[in-house]
Amino acid sequence: MGKSDFLTPKAIANRIKSKGLQKLRWYCQMCQKQCRDENGFKCHCMSESHQRQLLLASENPQQFMDYFSEEFRNDFLELLRRRFGTKRVHNNIVYNEYISHREHIHMNATQWETLTDFTKWLGREGLCKVDETPKGWYIQYIDRDPETIRRQLELEKKKKQDLDDEEKTAKFIEEQVRRGLEGKEQEVPVFTELSRENDEEKVTFNLNKGACSSAGATSSKSGSLGPSALKTLGSTASVKRKESSQSSAQSKEKKKKKSALDEIMEIEEEKKRTARTDYWLQPEIIVKIITKKLGEKYHKKKGIVKEVIDKYTAVVKMIDSGDKLKLDQTHLETVIPAPGKRILVLNGGYRGNEGTLESINEKTFSATIVIETLPNL
Repeated sequence: MGKSDFLTPKAIANRIKSKGLQKLRWYCQMCQKQCRDENGFKCHCMSESHQRQLLLASENPQQFMDYFSEEFRNDFLELLRRRFGTKRVHNNIVYNEYISHREHIHMNATQWETLTDFTKWLGREGLCKVDETPKGWYIQYIDRDPETIRRQLELEKKKKQDLDDEEKTAKFIEEQVRRGLEGKEQEVPVFTELSRENDEEKVTFNLNKGACSSAGATSSKSGSLGPSALKTLGSTASVKRKESSQSSAQSKEKKKKKSALDEIMEIEEEKKRTARTDYWLQPEIIVKIITKKLGEKYHKKKGIVKEVIDKYTAVVKMIDSGDKLKLDQTHLETVIPAPGKRILVLNGGYRGNEGTLESINEKTFSATIVIETLPNL
């Protein structure tokens, strides 16, 4: 096979080695050539093409540096605008994504020595909003595209127009109400003092006309029936009053008894509902790891919760190896001990109370426990 054959093992190996990013110290920015090792870079520096590029650069080095700086700035800002928009982002995240392209301009060929200097320069030139935090420098792109500015102005104009339409509608309604009230005279209420002309006169209230008419009818009938009929009517009325009073008293007692029991049950149910939360982690409990993301070494292994962070995250110390892991509660499950052992209630109305496990019902997925300290009702 020939030396330059595409399918020779050496050619394939060279293509595999040339994939991805190579070491920066073996990259020639003037020739835009990446060498794989020190020997290759040395041979390239001694080549005629490299020497010719150096002679061109020595004539006007500032021009080449300005060219590379401008290319680096344009490519960096274009990536920031297209990838992140006007969001606030860490400058190192943008830079790592920028250098992931093989044909990018290296920063050592520009006028900026470090990424921090370049970030500060972007802030001074007004191209980005930059701010320094304990975690590093953050940048935010300032979009000065005429099309974007035009869209923002149109949105503001539309919002202003909507507000003007609402104000016009409100004024029109007020004008209509004012015109409607002009033709009518508003009645002003007159307040007078409560006075009685005769102090001996009784105050009477006529609340129910039907009751008065029925009372008048009974009085007329009683007058026609005589005294014996009045006695019988009086006796029957008294019996009815007694029966009604007794029945009302019994019903009130039943209601009181029933309402007290219902109240206790409602309090219990409400406590159970309100006490149940979506987090259950507690320190010093034994849990089991159910996630497979950590590998077979920790899958289905038990550990002790040493610390609870933000209610949903726990620092677990493994019982077998003693390793400490920081896990979310979705990657853990509780461990039910054998009957007769101590147990801690993690959720529900008796959350935080200790007890003893009596029995486990696997069919209904439930257990019977004896609580030692009841919650305050």
